[in-house]
Amino acid sequence: MRKIALLTAAAILATSGAAYAGSLGRPCTSAPQNQWLSMQQLQSKLEGQGYTVRKAKLAKACGEFYTIDKNGSQVELFLDPTNGQIVGQN
Repeated sequence: MRKIALLTAAAILATSGAAYAGSLGRPCTSAPQNQWLSMQQLQSKLEGQGYTVRKAKLAKACGEFYTIDKNGSQVELFLDPTNGQIVGQN
């Protein structure tokens, strides 16, 4: 019985972590959309920092970029769409 309880708890933790990993969970800016940079401008800023962008989207007023960093590691980055500043990562 104890083993089942531990496995259930581990499954809940793993699932809740996976759900959070898909989004920063909060807006990156409250600025109106007409003040945002384009996706191409945001991508160019990341590429200038050495990232290779694999996929990008806007979600919850954040630029969400799936990238490869200089070391070859996959990194999910969240950018403020008004200035391209990295505000979070997974």
